[in-house]
Amino acid sequence: MMINRNQAVFERKEIKYIITKEQYEALRERIRGFMQADEYGVTKICNIYFDTPNSRLIRESIEKPRYKEKLRLRTYGVPVGDSPAFVELKKKLMGIVYKRREIMPYDEAIRFLVGREAPEPYTQIMAEIDWVLDFYEGLAPAMALFYDRQAFFGCEDPELRMTFDTNITFRTDDLDLRHGPHGQTLMDQGSYILEIKINNAMPLWLSGMLDELRIYPGSYTKYGNAYKMLLAQKTTTNQGDNL
Repeated sequence: MMINRNQAVFERKEIKYIITKEQYEALRERIRGFMQADEYGVTKICNIYFDTPNSRLIRESIEKPRYKEKLRLRTYGVPVGDSPAFVELKKKLMGIVYKRREIMPYDEAIRFLVGREAPEPYTQIMAEIDWVLDFYEGLAPAMALFYDRQAFFGCEDPELRMTFDTNITFRTDDLDLRHGPHGQTLMDQGSYILEIKINNAMPLWLSGMLDELRIYPGSYTKYGNAYKMLLAQKTTTNQGDNL
């Protein structure tokens, strides 16, 4: 089965975990027969995160409010001009994630988000994205972020999804996904971000596996942690300049 990347609207709970290579390998072995890898295999996920000049969206997100939202552009694989790109408006309210997205060629997506050239046909989701672009003054590309993803879905419940992300890199210059992944490394080699996406309660067999392997939920956002890394580096540089 191939996971539907063209789905436009999502509403689900997403739970994240930071795991070691050993936990990753053990969990991969245990989910055999329960979950199946999608047909895409390991995919390079490429993102541009949008923010204001004073980083309002990510600063508010780090404060863990009851409601937060973000706007990003995503491709599966390093794009060329006419590659499919996903313009995603992602909102989180009290632990539930609501995602709305439109698919269009990469070049067209850039013209829409940066040049404000509305594609045709103009949809309700595009109108919502336009509203966000107007509401947050100066919203523009702020960070490019890349990682390798393996995705799985439940054999009995295809809506149950599990993803493993690793090899995360990011940069705040050269914000063109066509130039591929280069920049700073976000996590140590051998670390993975496990994300479980569910519509209802987590299956007992899966929660039992996580307990057995001592895999516990942890708050983690790639954009947020990359932003905090940059802040720490800036603070260190300023302190060095003042010595």
